[in-house]
Amino acid sequence: MTRRKKTYFPRVAGDPSPVEITVESRVRFSDTDAMAIVWHGRYPRFFEMAAEALAGHIGLTYKAYYENNLRAPIVQMHVDYHRPLPLEAKIRIKAALIWSKAARLNTEYTIYQENGIIAATGYTVQMFTDAASGEPYILPPPLLETILGKWQSGGFGKL
Repeated sequence: MTRRKKTYFPRVAGDPSPVEITVESRVRFSDTDAMAIVWHGRYPRFFEMAAEALAGHIGLTYKAYYENNLRAPIVQMHVDYHRPLPLEAKIRIKAALIWSKAARLNTEYTIYQENGIIAATGYTVQMFTDAASGEPYILPPPLLETILGKWQSGGFGKL
């Protein structure tokens, strides 16, 4: 049996630690398939729940995107399914933003069952673009530069 990766993005010595947040939820009927387990296509919604909480904490709210003429579409997403999640299960979803100096957001996710067993892991990559033209940023836009500066000075941590 192949061992699964513990992390998806490399950690570089000297870079700030990941910014992490954990949210809780419950598996709803609309999340499940005919076998009463979470349908594979619902995991991105779980990721988004944690990602939205994390982004709000560091100042990357949807309002901030609009005010700064930015978008950050997901350009990559990956999910590894470890254990099924049954209907009504209580879950914890951890999102960890991994340091990058590029104009992108690298976020890793872990979904835990109530007993602490890992049900799924995955990641997303978001690239910053200009809202009007759709052109990608090569260097971090000013909003992200501000957030990176705060992060580098220790302004964020585990939540």
